Amino acid sequence: MAATGRIAQRDAAFRLPSPVEELMDSRLADRSVRLLLKRDDLINPEIPGNKWRKLKYNLEAARRDGYETLLTFGGAYSNHIRAVSAAGHYFGFRTIGVIRGEPHEPLNPVLAYAVEQGMTLTYLDRTTYRRKHESDVVQRLHDEFGEFYLLPEGGSNTLALPGCAEIPEEITEHFTAICCPVGTGGTLAGVAAGLQAGQEAIGFSALKGGGFLGDEVRELQERTYGRERGRWRIELDYHFGGYAKQKPGLAAFIDDFADKHGLQLDRIYGAKMMYGIFDLVERGRFAEGSVIVAVITGVADYGARPSRCS
Repeated sequence: MAATGRIAQRDAAFRLPSPVEELMDSRLADRSVRLLLKRDDLINPEIPGNKWRKLKYNLEAARRDGYETLLTFGGAYSNHIRAVSAAGHYFGFRTIGVIRGEPHEPLNPVLAYAVEQGMTLTYLDRTTYRRKHESDVVQRLHDEFGEFYLLPEGGSNTLALPGCAEIPEEITEHFTAICCPVGTGGTLAGVAAGLQAGQEAIGFSALKGGGFLGDEVRELQERTYGRERGRWRIELDYHFGGYAKQKPGLAAFIDDFADKHGLQLDRIYGAKMMYGIFDLVERGRFAEGSVIVAVITGVADYGARPSRCS
């Protein structure tokens, strides 16, 4: 099916709206809580989950404004880089990936895939990369590559939020809370903006010391909508040591969840969120009769270390 109805595409197949599945688990039933999975990981194998949600309206804007090139930033294992390269292939854009650090050969699977999709890779040393959105750095990239539509690292900008705000709209069953992982805050900011009265969005930080994420969410909403929207909060205690860190308890949970439900959770984001949901249910943080939605924002690792971009 057409991804948006307005962007010409090649041969990508998008499953929209993404399906909603109920998770049957005795730990939930014992607390009289229902859990629905919003399977955004099934939207498209190359541009899954929140990657597509964030890119959708950016691609439309780039096409409308006459851009032929997309430029974005990411680490060497960035799933955002991977998704942008696929979007460029499917929707007819030239793509440039600005990678943090020095080049290494052979390319890892993520960067090799990006090159296969036609992405041009360039590199910034880590000091310069920290200034990647400053005017002199951006101008140097324009001098080298010409005009381009700039996508921020991770894809969270004012056009990303409306795409994520469509997630609650697609859920026809009544729910009380909707949960998502948090890396940069864009997905939570958008999801919260799409809520109805009486609903709450709960983000689960994948980062140690993620208290600053609340400010990120507020800033994104204010830039996009002019004010905060929706009722939301961030759980900070399920990071398992920090970004891309994993402790034995999380690994055991991932394996057990896969055995019980046939779904392999990604260890960076989805698994931490799901662990947190089950822990909060066990601790009685959700009232009896609650209906919770968990947004599965991405697929399990692409055989490589990922980069923060939720």
